[in-house]
Amino acid sequence: MKLDNILVLGGSGFVGRHLVAALAAEGLRLTVPTRRRERAKHLLPLPTVDVVDADIMAPGTLEALAHGKQAVVNLVGILHGDFERAHVQLPRAVVAACRAGGAKRLIHMSALGASSAAPSQYLRSKALGERVVLDAADLAVTVFRPSVIFGPEDAFLNTFACLARYFFVLPIACPQARFQPVYVGDVARAMSRALDDPESRGKVYELAGTQEYSLRELVELVCAITGRERLVVGLPGRLGSLQAFVMEKLPGRLITRDNLRSMQVPNVAAGPFPFGIQPQALEALAPAYLAPIGPRERYPQLRWRARR
Repeated sequence: MKLDNILVLGGSGFVGRHLVAALAAEGLRLTVPTRRRERAKHLLPLPTVDVVDADIMAPGTLEALAHGKQAVVNLVGILHGDFERAHVQLPRAVVAACRAGGAKRLIHMSALGASSAAPSQYLRSKALGERVVLDAADLAVTVFRPSVIFGPEDAFLNTFACLARYFFVLPIACPQARFQPVYVGDVARAMSRALDDPESRGKVYELAGTQEYSLRELVELVCAITGRERLVVGLPGRLGSLQAFVMEKLPGRLITRDNLRSMQVPNVAAGPFPFGIQPQALEALAPAYLAPIGPRERYPQLRWRARR
């Protein structure tokens, strides 16, 4: 039976807006709860999407939202804050809501590197959340572990581009950290494919892009794409920790010490992209939303590529 009536948690976020748009394009009926309707206004024109005002952490709310749904997609995740609440308690509540509401299919987004033995609270909490959903033997569960996700609205490459705009020297902690960035559209396609694929049930899929980069290489690439020649300085361990300590006290929390501990684990995939999908390259897509307009400003980008 083709799934049609789906609850998407985190549907108004970065990955969510792409997944919701992809599923809506197939004519599927979707319910997207949000506490701030303004953040979901881009979903309102989609005819099969019902955006509802709701706090999914409030008692009884998830059960009511899941009632009559065939599937639930949980995209909720945070980089700072109460990891236990967002990554463990919420998945536990989602499983209970699926059972109470009759939903038999659950798609859950975790993170590459999630492990009970990981050095960061973020990755350990993601691993606990995975275990919660995978232990629900009465549900058809699929877990996705994406690497860092990029796309037009990302908070990753765009953050470096913003910093490069205002600062001539960019000091970065953990410059040797390894990433394999994956395009948000490819993540959405993989999740969409999994919904009706019986072979994906009970499995964990890693999602990563075509190429590995160090953090320093990624920052240098962003500077090249944006046409800004900047000095990228890799900070040694103690200075990097001090930077993170200061940053986590400031509004916005660009980086925290827990983020640094996460970066000790290579954020790369062990195998190919699933479902026969060919992931798209960062260098082919990022210039479309990062690159300056003037051709002269693109010279640093060409020089960066020639150096590789």
